Amino acid sequence: MTSDTDSLNTPLPFLSADLPGIGGELKQEPGDFEVEEIPAYAPSGAGEHLFLWIEKTGITTEQLTKQIVQTLRVANMDIGVAALKDRHAVTRQFVSIPAKFADRVNLLESHQVKVLSATLHGNKLRTGHLRGNRFSILLRNVAPQALETALPIAARLQQLGVPNYFGDQRFGTDGETAQLGFDLLKGEKVPDDIHPARRRFLLKLALSAAQSVLFNQALAARLLAGTLHQVILGDVLQVAASGGVFVSEDVAADQPRFDAREVLPTGPMFGSKMKLASGTVAESEALLLQHAGLTMEHFNLYKELTSGTRRPYLILPGDLEVSEEADGLRFRFTLPSGSYATILLREFQKGLRADSLS
Repeated sequence: MTSDTDSLNTPLPFLSADLPGIGGELKQEPGDFEVEEIPAYAPSGAGEHLFLWIEKTGITTEQLTKQIVQTLRVANMDIGVAALKDRHAVTRQFVSIPAKFADRVNLLESHQVKVLSATLHGNKLRTGHLRGNRFSILLRNVAPQALETALPIAARLQQLGVPNYFGDQRFGTDGETAQLGFDLLKGEKVPDDIHPARRRFLLKLALSAAQSVLFNQALAARLLAGTLHQVILGDVLQVAASGGVFVSEDVAADQPRFDAREVLPTGPMFGSKMKLASGTVAESEALLLQHAGLTMEHFNLYKELTSGTRRPYLILPGDLEVSEEADGLRFRFTLPSGSYATILLREFQKGLRADSLS
């Protein structure tokens, strides 16, 4: 019996498949993986909320908010974060709390949490209020001559972009979270099947994971077809500067805009409010749903959580630098919000194990 997540066991195609990889190991130590939020705006300096610029090491954002609740006695609903951050990393991010707790902020300090600054603002920090993330990552135990191997890959990604796949962490252990999402969409499971303590969080995560599996499949098909850098009649294109989307009705006019990276082709995050493609692109997306045993109506079961959107097929890494260190290669780059550093790095690693490179 097959599952809806069997495709997760099929490796996603690489943009740089013709270039050899360097293998290597990630996150051997928390300091190997540093990520810093690029906020959508700076706190104003006045208001009823306090924006804490926090550096945390070795804990998740969820664990950090739990610590704030327990230490400061802040209600969980009054804590704001723009995005969740990894556990096995050193991360710097904003967290907002009501300003009335300002005189107790020092109680949060520990060997894992440092409050770097505290600034007032008028509104609570909301999910998604983030321009992107800045990364500094050390990849250890790489292949011999790794730098010489990595530089052509870096040049390729800077020229063509990076396939904007969702990373494996999106789908849960062995794809369990994504499978739950498919079961919910098909009515094979209901929210009451989820433990009450995790229901609200996991319901949203599981449904999003199922959408993400389908997006990855659409992107992989496009890359394998050799059309990832071609505008197809009926494509839904996103304007890079504004984020607005429109359906391509004139490929001759839109292809030069894509070549200049003014617009980017997008893939489906299925839902009732998703901008629909047309022509052969729409047919391909409908076939993808059919193969998954779904229709657009299935997403109406949880329409508030699966409203749908379009996601760019490509991301353009900013300030990508690769340098050699005693313990491996250091990668520095920026990515837009919602994109995965591990997806960029996999183009360099190519799934090679460190023990196969000696």
